[in-house]
Amino acid sequence: MTAKIVVVGSFNADLVSYMERMPRPGETVHGDRFATGAGGKGSNQAVAAARLGADVTFIGRVGNDVFANLAYEIWDAEGVDHRFVTRDDEVATGVASILVDASGENMIAVVLGANLRLRERDIDAARPQIADADMLVVQREINLEIVPYVLRTAKDLGVATILNPAPAAGASRESLQLADFLTPNEIELETLNGGAFDDVVSAARGLLSRGDQTAVVTLGARGAQIISRSDSILAPTFAVDAVDTTGAGDTFNAALAVGLSEGKALSDAVRFSNAAAALCVTKPGAADSVPFRADVDALLAQK
Repeated sequence: MTAKIVVVGSFNADLVSYMERMPRPGETVHGDRFATGAGGKGSNQAVAAARLGADVTFIGRVGNDVFANLAYEIWDAEGVDHRFVTRDDEVATGVASILVDASGENMIAVVLGANLRLRERDIDAARPQIADADMLVVQREINLEIVPYVLRTAKDLGVATILNPAPAAGASRESLQLADFLTPNEIELETLNGGAFDDVVSAARGLLSRGDQTAVVTLGARGAQIISRSDSILAPTFAVDAVDTTGAGDTFNAALAVGLSEGKALSDAVRFSNAAAALCVTKPGAADSVPFRADVDALLAQK
């Protein structure tokens, strides 16, 4: 069956600089090359879900400027339904300045712009699409006050939800309580935990307020830890030569939504997500590096 996914989130135009190493504060480091592309956690997840075979609707806001054109170009190319994206005449499209070093690690500075103007009425306009979805995915690169409303709307309509708590600072307890699946990485888990922790499982369990909630903590090259109130399992990832980790988390979240919506068992859905994220890091860029379904299935078949 074709998974139906609604993604509520951000679009940012990515301005990416590649360099041998990251600059220290006050230092100028010359880069090797520069690229622009379509990004933003929400848009990346929508594109990834579409490439993985889902029927995807995206809800968000962009400015009325040249950077917004990057969004519509990739959404049209990937078949993402963008009827519920509003163009804002008063605020610019979000922009992300990304530095990538020779090891593939990145640093990102984001100006969210129009993403911060998402309103309840934007969500209400898409209620029929949300009600028809298998899964709703939301992150925190938008107007943060809207996140609980998004999750409550999905819950009222009987739709399962993934909250990717990124960025994690200031995440409301209400949002964490409403989500069915929480998908922090280790840094985000530390922020949500209020500081450093000794044990990923215990820290993640501290976020779970309901017996039917699950945390899936992404661990980079170690894979992902699946954590419920009563169980925990490490799902190892696939060994690859990493070029650029930008977009890997977004690809993981999209794949998790697709896998679960297709009826995969959670462990199989996470394995599917690990494969998609592993392929993502083998190419530069955010949305440009997202793999297609055939490539993910081929990697899974090899292992």
